[in-house]
Amino acid sequence: MSKEAFYAKCAEHGLKVTPQRVRIYEELVKALDHPSADVLYRRVRKALPNISFDTVYRTLLSFTEIGIVTLVEGYGEQKRFEPNGHQHHHFRCIKCHAIHDFENDAYDNMAVPESIRKQGVVMSKRVVLEGVCLKCKGK
Repeated sequence: MSKEAFYAKCAEHGLKVTPQRVRIYEELVKALDHPSADVLYRRVRKALPNISFDTVYRTLLSFTEIGIVTLVEGYGEQKRFEPNGHQHHHFRCIKCHAIHDFENDAYDNMAVPESIRKQGVVMSKRVVLEGVCLKCKGK
C-alpha cells in the first residue's frame, strides 16, 4: 500500500494520522520478517525514543481493524503483522519461527470445501506450510 493509500485509508475510517502512526506504518512496510509488536516497537523507538509499547500495539490493532495491515497467524506465540499486500501464502519454520512469503496459483484457486461454505462466506484464503528452513536444517 502506498503512503497516499495509507493516508486515504486512515481518513476513510476517521483515524487521525499522527507522526507515531506514520512511523509505525513506515517500519512495518520495510519489514520482511512479519514482526511482532515488540520487534516493531524496538525499531520504531530508534526514531521515536519516547513512544510507548502500548502506542505501537494499539496502533497495530487499529491498522488491522481497518485493513492497513494483516494479522499473521500467531501460532501460539506473539501476534505477527505484515502490510496488507497481494495474495500470498506462508512457510513457517518450526524451529526459528521465521515466516517466509510465497505465491502459488494452485493455492490461490483452491476450492473451498462445501462443509466450510455451509458455515459462512470465505473472504480470503491463505495456506500455511510448516517445516524446517534450510538455515535451521543445516544446524
